[in-house]
Amino acid sequence: MTNKPVRVRFAPSPTGKLHIGGARTAIYNWAFARATGGTFVLRIEDTDPERSTEENTQIILRALRWLGLDWDEGPEVGGSAGPYFQMQRMDTYAAALERLRERGAAYACFCTKDELDAKRAKAEAEQGGYAGYDGTCRDLPADEVEARIAAGEPHVWRLRVPKDHGPIEFDDAVYGHMAFPAEVMDDMILVRTDGSPTYNFAVVCDDANMGITHVIRGDDHLSNTPRQILIYEALGYDVPTFAHLSMILGADGKKLSKRHGATNVEEYRDRGYLPDALVNFLALLGWSLDGETTIIDRATLCREFSLDRITKKDAVFDETKLDWMNGVYIREMDVDAWTASARPWLAAARADGEGVPAGVTVAPTPAKDELAAAARETHVPGEGVSPEVWEAALAATDEAPEIARGAYPLVIERLSRLNEIPAKLAFLFWGPNVMLDEKSLNKVLRKEGARADEALAACRAVLADEDNAWDAESLQEKCRARGEELEIKPKNLFQPLRVAVCGNMVSPPLFESIVLMDRADVLARIDGVADAAFGE
Repeated sequence: MTNKPVRVRFAPSPTGKLHIGGARTAIYNWAFARATGGTFVLRIEDTDPERSTEENTQIILRALRWLGLDWDEGPEVGGSAGPYFQMQRMDTYAAALERLRERGAAYACFCTKDELDAKRAKAEAEQGGYAGYDGTCRDLPADEVEARIAAGEPHVWRLRVPKDHGPIEFDDAVYGHMAFPAEVMDDMILVRTDGSPTYNFAVVCDDANMGITHVIRGDDHLSNTPRQILIYEALGYDVPTFAHLSMILGADGKKLSKRHGATNVEEYRDRGYLPDALVNFLALLGWSLDGETTIIDRATLCREFSLDRITKKDAVFDETKLDWMNGVYIREMDVDAWTASARPWLAAARADGEGVPAGVTVAPTPAKDELAAAARETHVPGEGVSPEVWEAALAATDEAPEIARGAYPLVIERLSRLNEIPAKLAFLFWGPNVMLDEKSLNKVLRKEGARADEALAACRAVLADEDNAWDAESLQEKCRARGEELEIKPKNLFQPLRVAVCGNMVSPPLFESIVLMDRADVLARIDGVADAAFGE
């Protein structure tokens, strides 16, 4: 419908955090602008004074920045079409209303809420339904209107929908040709009694004044589109191209909501997802590159995104797929990127390790359902520890980057989310102490006939010999050789050592982990666990 340079906008309301559905809409607008060499505008629709807050605005801006969605015009950036907060644009709505009045396209309505409610009740009782505003004030004499306004009588301003208007038609970039009968469109309110604009009026004024060429938004706005087109026509403005996006559903086929788990962007950040992975995942909820490619980097998305590849089919939010995709992105990180991204999670692992009681503590093994629930929990770095401990953990992590770099090859292939780091690596920071898993204690160390005490003693002797280099490969080979002398199988030799050092039967590669720790601490752990498992 237009050959103008592309200008798109994302216009969230600061009445809450940035929802996953809103994030996808932002991604599509951003990617379309980048693919077409256009402009991505961020506008804050803050006309709901009771629910819009500065805190929510900052949360939305922070989430967009974390996702890496840079805007060309908007808050903190500026631009020639500002201001970019609706509450700062009231003069533009007043000017648009005056334009409509001059064109005879708007009129004052003095009907009270009680009068309208009574008409609605009567229509529903006698006619089987309410057909909308009946136009009581549509043709009041001009002098009467002016007199009543001058007298201070409360009123709203309504759009005068032409009686002879044919079907309201437009070509949606996703849904194709759409047509709505004009006769079902009543004379909608444009400006309320307090002078504030309604949503449909404000959004049209903003989009027109900001030169928006394409409106890409959720299909929950589809019913608003014919009403907005009527306003565009009444103002004499070009109608933009519309592209309505299908809903995002949970795995149960119902609209994504809190009952499905996390719903806002920062929850996913705090659960250890990478922004590139989340952008990739959300981009594919309704759009595809070629129907086959799953991993799509930002450069490709910004080069190849097009509206004709968006599907009308509702998308299903599959968190298992997101976990897999996030794991792919984690595995593609080099050690420097890993160290930077994992920093708060490594600090959390250090802080968790600081909380381990001195000596050997035997902790009950959680049931499987409890483990599953724990795996779904959000582990926010710093949560549950004092600010002093958290700052110290961050500082220690920065001061000892060799631990982070050493842990990189141990876990990089084993992570689907960064928030798994504390559980996998906290043992590195226990010092001489051990949080011993009860199941591992009984199944490995106290298993009858397993010779766990001999295995642990043999490995300890190798680790204690300071003539042996503190090197993973050589220590493992020397322990293996000692086990062969004692005719202890490798599994029965190394598993007791793993439990003694790491606290349970599952850990990153054992000797690669051991050499990241202090030799004295490793020996102290072995001694403490041996006393707990085999002592009288």
